Amino acid sequence: MKDSDLLRSDLVNSDSLKTYREKRNFGVTAEPEPSGGRTETHGQIFVVQKHSARSLHYDLRLEVDGVLKSWAVPKGPSTDPKDKRLAIQTEDHPLEYASFEGTIPEGQYGAGTVIVWDTGSYKNMSKKDGLDITLAQALENGHAAIWLEGKKLSGGYALTRTLRGWLLVKMRDEKADAKRDILKESPGSVL
Repeated sequence: MKDSDLLRSDLVNSDSLKTYREKRNFGVTAEPEPSGGRTETHGQIFVVQKHSARSLHYDLRLEVDGVLKSWAVPKGPSTDPKDKRLAIQTEDHPLEYASFEGTIPEGQYGAGTVIVWDTGSYKNMSKKDGLDITLAQALENGHAAIWLEGKKLSGGYALTRTLRGWLLVKMRDEKADAKRDILKESPGSVL
């Protein structure tokens, strides 16, 4: 990658975090302020944060092009391929957010307690017309396929955009388990 490509990538990432910055008062909240520099990760990371705000939900975050693309999943992820979980896309988050746990104060956007419910790496399995495409392209097209290697979640998952929002669905693979209620089985932080 050329220096001009890195600069262009940093500008895109900076712009994609504008909404994140505008919604937070970093003098009040302990949420990480974007550093503006490149955060090193070891491959493509994902995190699922359990967020007890106005209502309990789970935030799925995938590292894409230097930021965490984010979806609020009200019912949380499932290991049952029959479950279609609504996933509401939210603002991009900085990579530093992947390890954030704490309480966002009352009066602040997203007030409530956040824990890292699961974390790990993922592999992009997205294709278009039989050819591999980047996750950014897949999300732009409205359908992404990923393989998670987390401490709690593993196997294939699909994100599909619909008229009402996105759906998160567990793929039918050896990691699928219709009888398992992973949210009740393992409610705590992995950190």
